[in-house]
Amino acid sequence: MEAGERLQKTLARAGYGSRRTCELLISAGRVTVDGRVAVLGNRVDPEAREIRVDGVIAPTSQSAVYYLVNKPAGVVTTASDPQGRATVLDLVNAPVRVFPVGRLDMNTEGLLLVTNDGRLAHLLTHPSSGVPKEYLARVEGDPTPGDLRRLREGVELDDGVTAPAQVSRVSEGLIRIVIHEGRNRQVRRMCAAVGHEVTRLVRTRIGPLSDPTLAPGAARPLTTAEVRRLYEAVGRSDGAASTTISQ
Repeated sequence: MEAGERLQKTLARAGYGSRRTCELLISAGRVTVDGRVAVLGNRVDPEAREIRVDGVIAPTSQSAVYYLVNKPAGVVTTASDPQGRATVLDLVNAPVRVFPVGRLDMNTEGLLLVTNDGRLAHLLTHPSSGVPKEYLARVEGDPTPGDLRRLREGVELDDGVTAPAQVSRVSEGLIRIVIHEGRNRQVRRMCAAVGHEVTRLVRTRIGPLSDPTLAPGAARPLTTAEVRRLYEAVGRSDGAASTTISQ
């Protein structure tokens, strides 16, 4: 029998319910370890085994850390900056080495994930993930219904037509836009393409993550439930071939 802790204990710590609930998940054949259907009595090393529930990776690593940061304007999304500017990592008091997932340009504000979980970072930034990102954009002028329709249906940029987006007018000169792509400065370029330059841009949601109470410049750890929802958001797009969780 493999050394390690009982599988139901690992799952319970990852937020899948009580140990009894996790035993029922295992008995129902909904849990796999390294691609094999688990059985009651399995012991696992959560740092070395890939555990899935209903085909979705279970965030069982105890060494992984996750932070939600509300990046202010003027802070750069890098681990270090040769020009000495403040970076998003300056906002996080992490006990281990971490990195930002994706990028917000220096003048864009809002939510950013910082972690040491390489697997999750890869899944969230992969083009196939389709995780929605929501922004509030203050723009010059007031977009017409036709402008909003163009943004929804896709606009021509120098790197191709954008995918359909969710776009709504919040108030005069303020729009909410949800995209599923991750192109460089995409929202700014989309708005410019329909004749409305962005004057302020704030990311308010990353997939299931949002927190209107998180102050600019502040950071907080994710809850166990939030980490699970992130993995559920990327779903099964990663495939099930890998046998280890990359950190």
